[in-house]
Amino acid sequence: MLIDIIALFFLCKKNGILAVQKGLNATKWKWYTILGWFAAEIVGLILGVLLFGKNNLENLTDINAFEKNNFYGLAALGLISAFGGYLIVKAILEKKPDTFDEDINKIGVNDLQPPAKR
Repeated sequence: MLIDIIALFFLCKKNGILAVQKGLNATKWKWYTILGWFAAEIVGLILGVLLFGKNNLENLTDINAFEKNNFYGLAALGLISAFGGYLIVKAILEKKPDTFDEDINKIGVNDLQPPAKR
């Protein structure tokens, strides 16, 4: 679905910015976000099939095995689960310590000296 790709793009960008603030590799955490998104979406879809598609499990080869109502429910459950995967990756990333090296590098040598008297 197109909405998945658009949402995933913006959420990856958001996690990348957070990773840079933490002093971590942004590209690596963007890939973790994509992996978490799709893994949680697949788990949500499987859970939805197990919960809502019990009577259709024996006929999974048929393209029309699920009714439209089941399909929309499964798509919604998959999207919600995918967003949950993003939230899990974001929570892991937020637990990482912030980098304080930037503050140390901004201090100049003269900042440590008392002001000169004229």
